[in-house]
Amino acid sequence: MASTGVFFYVYPGIASTASFLLNETNPAFGSLLQVGFAFGFGIAFAIITCGSTSGGQVPYYIFAQIFGAFMAGLFVYGQYHEQIVAYSAATIAAGKGTVFNGGPASIFCSFPGETQTNLGYLFMIEFFVDSYIGIIIWACLDPANPFVSPQAAPWAIDITISTNMARDLGTRLVALIFFGREAFTYHSYSWISILVNIPATLFATAYYEMLMRDSLQKIGKGAAVHEHGEEGLNLHLTKSGALESRDAEGV
Repeated sequence: MASTGVFFYVYPGIASTASFLLNETNPAFGSLLQVGFAFGFGIAFAIITCGSTSGGQVPYYIFAQIFGAFMAGLFVYGQYHEQIVAYSAATIAAGKGTVFNGGPASIFCSFPGETQTNLGYLFMIEFFVDSYIGIIIWACLDPANPFVSPQAAPWAIDITISTNMARDLGTRLVALIFFGREAFTYHSYSWISILVNIPATLFATAYYEMLMRDSLQKIGKGAAVHEHGEEGLNLHLTKSGALESRDAEGV
């Protein structure tokens, strides 16, 4: 299910990107806003269809996600093969190559602009954006958050920006196959796009848990379901001290 979920998330986004770039940014065929909505709705559809069943163990879960993004990239390349080949020929004839921001390879993964050569600056941009997203996602997953219900979580998450290691690495492998190793070496940027979201998400999780979350008190009032049922929930709350706090409040 992990691979299916990432496929649902990545496919509409890169298909929209392909339509936009291959038609030379003609407004009739899309816009950056449409690309954003395509990724957003893809995330929502992935959560809706696979959220209740997706789950696994590291590293198999990560490999499944990368595979899902890889397959999405192959599907899009197959669908737009003739247009991509023609666009590649045009950019090569213009002396630009195929791997650059706005080039054929950028359909599948992100590349910095020609003037964006400061890796520290790019690192901070990626770290901030990923931390921002991580806090929003963690807030949506917090059972004590009264503002987001499980039914609304997919739509709350989808309006944030979509960055994910599996999404980038999977489709970057497709770019590697069809456009060469420069997909990974261009401006030495690929490691930022692939890896920075991991420490950023850990930071966002720690930030939310330590500074923003007040779940135990509200969970103690019944806003939770434990995987081992009522007995498991009572055991968890007893160990955490939440039941004692609630009893003290009742006294």
